[in-house]
This record gives sequence, structure tokens and C-alpha cells, in this order.
Amino acid sequence: MGGYALSMHPRAGSLLWPALFFSLLILSCGTKPAARKPDPGPSNTVNSQPAASTGGVVEELRSLTESGIPSNLLRALDLIRGRDLGGTEFGRVMNGINVTLIRTIYPDLQTQLPNPDFPSNHAYSRIIREAERGNYTPPSPESGDYLEYVLPFLSLYRETGDKLLTALPDLRKASAMNSNSVLAALFIGIVYERTGRLNEAVAAFTRCYDLSRECYPAALGLARIMLTVGQNQETVRLLSDLVIRYPDYHSIKRQLALTYYQIGDWARADPAIAEILQKDSRDAEFILMRARVLVEQSQFLQAQVPLDLYQGINPNDRLYLFLRARVQAEGLRNRDAALNYLRSILRSGVRDDEVSVYTARLLMESSRPEDQDEGRQLLRGLLEAPDPSPVVLDLALQDAIRQQAWREALPWLNRLLDERRSSQDLINAYTVEKGLGNNARSLNFARELYERNPANDEGAVSYFSALIDTGRIDEAGRMIESRLNQAPGGPVKSRYYYLRSRIRTGEDAVMNDLRSSLFEDPRNLDSIISMFDIYHRRRDGRRAVYYLRQALALDPNNPQLKRYEAEYSSLM
Repeated sequence: MGGYALSMHPRAGSLLWPALFFSLLILSCGTKPAARKPDPGPSNTVNSQPAASTGGVVEELRSLTESGIPSNLLRALDLIRGRDLGGTEFGRVMNGINVTLIRTIYPDLQTQLPNPDFPSNHAYSRIIREAERGNYTPPSPESGDYLEYVLPFLSLYRETGDKLLTALPDLRKASAMNSNSVLAALFIGIVYERTGRLNEAVAAFTRCYDLSRECYPAALGLARIMLTVGQNQETVRLLSDLVIRYPDYHSIKRQLALTYYQIGDWARADPAIAEILQKDSRDAEFILMRARVLVEQSQFLQAQVPLDLYQGINPNDRLYLFLRARVQAEGLRNRDAALNYLRSILRSGVRDDEVSVYTARLLMESSRPEDQDEGRQLLRGLLEAPDPSPVVLDLALQDAIRQQAWREALPWLNRLLDERRSSQDLINAYTVEKGLGNNARSLNFARELYERNPANDEGAVSYFSALIDTGRIDEAGRMIESRLNQAPGGPVKSRYYYLRSRIRTGEDAVMNDLRSSLFEDPRNLDSIISMFDIYHRRRDGRRAVYYLRQALALDPNNPQLKRYEAEYSSLM
């Protein structure tokens, strides 16, 4: 998406880091870029003003063009116009080459360009015509013409994959012919990047940008690679700096928006994507990105606007159908409509763990036994793969926890702890060990989670609960009181009231905290079940059933609640 999405390549190892560090170092130098309309004075770039005395206007034009630097390409056009060369064959062909290079490599330059008028029989004209048709024209073996080695690459400029490698020998020869030109260095970097040779790509892009700070496509190439190897914040800093230097360059803003999107920074991706769509409201890629950002931010009704727009572009797109399913399931609570979209994706026959897991989870959370059976059958199929992905293992673990099948949960839990040990995995470990009655082990996992980020309420709730389970009441009480005094109203405060109810000694004090908890969050399942337990012990069937109904509405498949449902069936 935007540029070329790269997968992590095995060669993108430790050797890449020094080169990237060096790239960041040179990119951070405060060299001022060329203005949108470069003045004819001296430039700060290599080979920016070749001397006419070395071969007259022809050599000056050729030197400006071969440099590949945007200000030089524009200066070449000015020279053709100023010397009235537009009617000559050489002037026409050089005019066309410079315009083609600017439009292809530097599309952000905001300047009026003449229309190319290539002479029909010139060698350069044939190369450009064939490139427009997607045909690569190799130079003759005896050629010593730099442009005959670099111009054919324009036919591959939008290509990906190994087809690009056919141009690499010619580009290397071109680089040896003219080491001061950015064209060969930039094109070599593109070849390496799109064929997964990231170390070599970094070296080529760095050399290119070192030749001229005006060659911003090389900086964009470095940004894409940095994102590929997981240097997310460094990528954002680099692109943010480029936006400041080139505030009107659409391709840089586009890459920054893509970066925010790909790293899941939805809050910053939202306005960045909106700005891109202001320039081109029919950009299909960004329309769908906008829809996903809104879905990820739970703005489901707003997401329907870009989804409706995208429906007229590609209604069979996998991400489009998946987002439609999420809007139905998460926004409109329409499980059946969501499943229709999901089954449309699964019918393609292509393995898709994300969609399969989402579908299985929806089915297993249904109150209908037949849906639950279908979901578990889908899960079994996913688990039969040679190496199930962590999202599949996580689904199996969550299903075991939901059924309170603690021993069945252990194998999935242990694999996840070995493979990734995320915060959610630690929460699950705390839950499973607590379910098994292993309070000491449960406390160890809860402490590890809490120590990762003591400010996180999820970890704090687990840790304080584990302290209570292991009898460390006073310690838990002090920490709970501190959190209650600081917590804002709502679900967070509700959970701390519930925890405090667990260390109260009198039933009235317990019920006061539970009522406070439910005032802050009427859907706090733990507090609802605790209220039910109190009335169940009191044999107050009417009030017990009142809370049991609420608990079943929130967790209809809870085995313990199902047993109580059978017990109170006559009152239900």
C-alpha cells in the first residue's frame, strides 16, 4: 500500500542497523531542499551546474539531465526554452526525457511542464515509447551512453518481484559510468527493495540521498524499509521531518499516512488519511483505509460512509467484506448479517486465519448450540494446521476459559507464553491458574503483568485480586484505596469497588460496595454475580433471579450460571 509493502526478509538482519542509523544521521542534517521553483543560482547538490565550456550546450543539457536532480531537470527545460532548442531534434528529445523523469520520479514538483514531443526515430524516443508499453529496451553491448542504460528502467518503475533483476546489470554499469547521478543509485535501491535485499537497498538509497538532498524518493525508500524492519517511531520521525521540508509533497504525506495506518496509530492515521482523500476523493486504497480506521476506533456508523463508497469500486474485496462484517457484529450487534459477509470470504477457499478466527469466535459466543458446534468445528480445522498461528491458539485458549475447562486451557496457554508472552497472555495465565486453584502461580503471573506497567488498570486489577486470593488483604486494601481515590468514574472505578467488596467483613459493607460498583458500571459481571450469590445464600429467590437474569444476559454460556439457571428454572 503506497509505495510497496515489503515482507520481512531473512537478509534484513543485524547488518541493516548500522546502515539505517547512518541513513537517519544524514537525513537529520538540516540541508534545505530545493524550492518548488528552483532558482537558477548555484545548488547545494552534486553536479548542479556543469560548465558549458566542457562541450557546449549539448553537453550541458546532457549533464543536467543525467544528474537526475529535480532542480537540474527543471534547469535543463529552462535551457531548452531559453536557447530556443525546442524545434531541434536533440532539444525535443531532451525536453521529453526531462519531462518524463520529473513526472515519473518527482510527481510532486508543482510547476508547469511542456508536453513531450519526441522525434520518432531517435534512440531515446524508442526507449521511452517501449517503456510506456512496459517493454525493457537493453542497451547495445558497445554503448557508452549513460541514458541508454538508465532510461529503460522506466518500463519497470512500477513493477515488483524478480522481473526487476533483469535491469540490475545495466544499472550497475550506469553507476560506474556516472557516479554523480542519482538515477542509477535510486533505481538500484528500488530493485533491491522490491526483491527483498534490504541491506543493499539501504546502501543504495543512502548513497542516492547523500548525492542530493533533493532526491526525496530515496528518503521515502529508506522510510519504507525502516517500517518493514519494525523501526516504527523512527519511520514516523523521518517522514514528519520530510513533511516539514516538503510541506506540499503529496507522496510524502501519503507515506506518512500509510505508516500511521500500518503501525495501528489510528488517532494520527485518521486526519492524515482524510487529508489524502481531500486531494483525491476516489482513491480506493485510502477510502478502504479510512473505513478500517473508523472501525478500529468503534465509529461504526461513520464507517458505513466510506464502505458504501467502496462498494461501487470492488464489492468482493476481502478487507471490505471483513469490515462490513465487523460493523454488523460489533456496531449493530447483528451476528447473522456479519456471518453472511464472513462466509463470503471463506468460500474463496484461501486460508485466512484472521477471518476464520473471527467467524469461529462469533459462532462460539452465540447462544445457539448449533452455532457453537459450527464454531468449534472451524476451530478444530484451524488447530489441525502444522503450525497454528498465535491468534488460533488464543482462540482455543479463550474457548477453554469460557467453558472453565482449565486443564484443557493449559497447553494453549503454555505455547502462547513461550511464543509471545503478551500482556493478554499473562492475564489469561492468571485466570487459568486461579481457576485451577493455584493461587501462588496465579499471583506470579499477575505480579509480572503489574510490574510491566503499574499504571495499567487491567494489570492492577489482576494483581490486587491475586493478593486477595493469597491472603495478603492489608496490602491489597491499601493499593485498592489508593486507586479508588484516583480512578475516574465508570467501568474502571466499578472494578475497584468490586475488589474492595471482596475484603469487606460485613455483608452490608459488601453490598454497599457492590451497589457502588454497579452504579459506575451496570454491566460489571463480577459484581452482578456477587449480588446473586448474596441473595442465593439468603434464599431470596426473587432477588436472586433478578441478578441471575442479568448475569446470563452478559455471559449466557457460563457453566456455573447455567447450573443456577436450571436450579431456578421454576422462577425464571
